[in-house]
Amino acid sequence: MQLLPISAAIALTVVLAGAAAVGLVALAFAQLATVDLANIRPTATEILEIVKISLAVVAGIGGVVALVVAYRKQRITEAGESREQAKLYNERFATASGRLGDDSPAVRLACISALAALADDWEGGRQMCIDVLCAYLRMPSAPEPEASLDPAAHLAWRAMREVRLTIWRLIAARLKVDAPTPWHGADLDFTGVTIDHNINFTSTAFPSGVVRFSGAKFLGGKVRFDRARSSGGSVLFGGAEFSGSEVLIYQANFSGHVSFTRTKFSGSTVQFGRAVFSGGWVDFDEAEFSDGHVGFSGAEFSGSTVQFRRAKFSGGTVEFDGAKFDGGAVYLDQVADWSHPPAGLPTKSVPGLVLGPSASSAVVQDPDQADNSGPATQIRSP
Repeated sequence: MQLLPISAAIALTVVLAGAAAVGLVALAFAQLATVDLANIRPTATEILEIVKISLAVVAGIGGVVALVVAYRKQRITEAGESREQAKLYNERFATASGRLGDDSPAVRLACISALAALADDWEGGRQMCIDVLCAYLRMPSAPEPEASLDPAAHLAWRAMREVRLTIWRLIAARLKVDAPTPWHGADLDFTGVTIDHNINFTSTAFPSGVVRFSGAKFLGGKVRFDRARSSGGSVLFGGAEFSGSEVLIYQANFSGHVSFTRTKFSGSTVQFGRAVFSGGWVDFDEAEFSDGHVGFSGAEFSGSTVQFRRAKFSGGTVEFDGAKFDGGAVYLDQVADWSHPPAGLPTKSVPGLVLGPSASSAVVQDPDQADNSGPATQIRSP
């Protein structure tokens, strides 16, 4: 809030205090008007009391002025400190980000650690620091040199790779449910990143903000989202390719928006085992299941809307063994390719699971579950 000039502030204070004093005097005279003053003779003690009251009013006005001056000095001091703090933060940011391209991996490691620490301290500039860290991950890395042909180049490559791995660890640690300084509300842009190493997002929380893995390539390593929580934000995997990683999403809770639109499952193992879809919206629209394994074993569909519109089940294995459909809605009625249908779907009509005619006829009948008295599945006409 902008402060008034000191002269105006003091003048306004004196005017208000004077007006209050005048009001009190006017009130006193109004009361005296009802009294017969001709027969009243004040004593010396009473005269002294009147003088004391007058001096107290004057002192009170002076005290108010003094408080205004002190308050103003305090605000000016705080504003100066705030400017100095902002200047210090900007200097730290410029120093850390300016050397991220240094040839030395040790210098780069120091810079990313400094940026993460600055993001912890500087709430107003946190998103800017995070954007720089994410941008580093999005930059393409050099291909791995052959160790036997050029040991020195391979060692240097591994050192630079460690920089990227450290960024992943720093970000994941601050997304934990119990992180000391959480970054839960920040936007994280991992668009187009290549992941061929281990990443651990176990017990992370996404209550707000947008996390983008759009177009990311999961080529190797193990990526863990065990017990992750998506409640109010958006986690987007649109156009990502799972072709080599092992992605574990065990016991995750989805109650926000999670998108796998146009995602390609072409070789990875992706496990949603015992995940809970309790609210929000999860879509696999136009996803392609052509190879690998995608498992929903023991998953609970209890409140979310889960859609597979125009999805292609053309290869690989997708299974729903032990999945519970007791709320929300899972739509498998508008798929584009059902040549390799998911296994483990219920053969009885289940509330919340919607299959189209072609999907229903392709469900594998289990003799132990077959119910000859009614339709095997819930069918919705296209």
